[in-house]
Amino acid sequence: MKLKFLGAAHEVTGSCTLLEAAGKRILVDCGMEQGGDIYENCSLPILPSEVDMVLLTHAHIDHSGKIHMLVSQGFRGPIYATGATVKLCGIMLQDSAHIQEQEAVWRNRKAQRSGEPEYVPLYTVEDALHTMSLFEPCSYRQEYAVADGIALRFLDAGHLMGSASIEITVLEEGKKHVLLFSGDLGNVGRPLIRDPQNPDYADTVIIESTYGNRLHGERKDYIGQLTAVLQETFDRGGNVVIPSFAVGRTQEFLYLLREIKDKGLVKGHENFPVFVDSPLAVEATKIYFDDLTEYYDEEMLALIEQGINILEFPGLQVSVTAEESMAINENKTPKVILSASGMCEAGRIRHHLKHNLWRADSTVLFVGYQALGTVGRLLQDGAETVKLFGETVQVKAKIATMDGISGHADQQIMLDWLGALQNRPTRVYVNHGDDLVCDEFASIITGRLGFPATAPYNGAVYDPVVDLMLEEGNRVRLEKKKPAKTKADLVFDRLLGAAKRLLKVIEGMRGRSNKELAKYADQINNLCDKMEK
Repeated sequence: MKLKFLGAAHEVTGSCTLLEAAGKRILVDCGMEQGGDIYENCSLPILPSEVDMVLLTHAHIDHSGKIHMLVSQGFRGPIYATGATVKLCGIMLQDSAHIQEQEAVWRNRKAQRSGEPEYVPLYTVEDALHTMSLFEPCSYRQEYAVADGIALRFLDAGHLMGSASIEITVLEEGKKHVLLFSGDLGNVGRPLIRDPQNPDYADTVIIESTYGNRLHGERKDYIGQLTAVLQETFDRGGNVVIPSFAVGRTQEFLYLLREIKDKGLVKGHENFPVFVDSPLAVEATKIYFDDLTEYYDEEMLALIEQGINILEFPGLQVSVTAEESMAINENKTPKVILSASGMCEAGRIRHHLKHNLWRADSTVLFVGYQALGTVGRLLQDGAETVKLFGETVQVKAKIATMDGISGHADQQIMLDWLGALQNRPTRVYVNHGDDLVCDEFASIITGRLGFPATAPYNGAVYDPVVDLMLEEGNRVRLEKKKPAKTKADLVFDRLLGAAKRLLKVIEGMRGRSNKELAKYADQINNLCDKMEK
């Protein structure tokens, strides 16, 4: 048995792990990377046509976004996922492919002008449609025998509607070995969906560590936090721009906004409009309400039984066409704009940032994790300017983050989840976390629970049965190239050099007559006075 880590190793996005067991080659997730690389990526060591099956933990693009590329390159096996994940992927994969095709058109227009070779998209909408025909929907807690010696079981991970931890039971040479992939574990007490289900038994665990070094603290007052941001921003006459994942987080915020409006919590702006500007989010919201009610928690089901549409309210407007999207920024009324992508790396949110970041009266509210290297993380870290569509935009808007709203489990929730195991696993592999966080959380697992834990690097290979590392992977950090200096930078360097030269000249004048020194001092002060004006 071999376990090879191909993505989200010492980084958060691009989840992909290859399991070779019982004569089968199994990919667990096949996600798209977001943000910059710290370590060199490792490619799939086999042909896509040689992959026997894919197991998908949930629909988010950093876990599912390269499955249709796999299909376009020859993969023809089944894709196992929960029924909700299958339905959400039906719109998410097509949306991702549409973006790829649009980018190809844009790049090829530039290529024609510059004489560069044609850009071919990673995958197409046709590939996405073909991919959907390969999905096999599964239910929680039910065991599926998918091949000789291999059985699957899906547990509710509580991260996104239909998200799952996947338990793989392998029978080789008469011996049973259980591997458990956590997927993305969810926070507790969130709107709409249930808390994560605890596992029973596992010999090998692969666990995420997005918030492996932090605690969310006591459950925050989501309604109170959001109300305060809305009130302060609307009173200033500005907009609240919320970069939000189209599937999951947008629906949660519609639920919160409905309650705020229903209770009249924002004073003086009771009729404030809410724009959902994402065709994907609009489609996902329809699916959430029409098709996925079986995945809701008890509180949500009770509201539905009362005939309450939890995702609709007065003032809610959706934008599907480009024209509808552009019209939002022509509307001068203080408003809420929910738009994807959640990390500001693509999609319509970048247009809304361009129109609102320079406005001191507006607020950009982050409500989800921002990976290193993304525009969202730059803004959270205090960037004074960002580049959008080739234009430098000043950041004057208030940058805020809602506490405790994360869709990811914190350190204690993950430790409790691991601690629910009725056995001591042979080893725990920690992935899906920032570089240092992976190592830190692995150390915490060993220290708190006594479980041997390792944070593998991209390309690392292990034999989980005998607990042996076969290849250590890529541990050398990629060198960051310094950005080329602009013409303005070069001219300023020239000015700075002249100032340093002047200082040396002045140092060489020591010992001259007071009259001569006073004369030069006056000349320099006169020059400074002119420059300060």
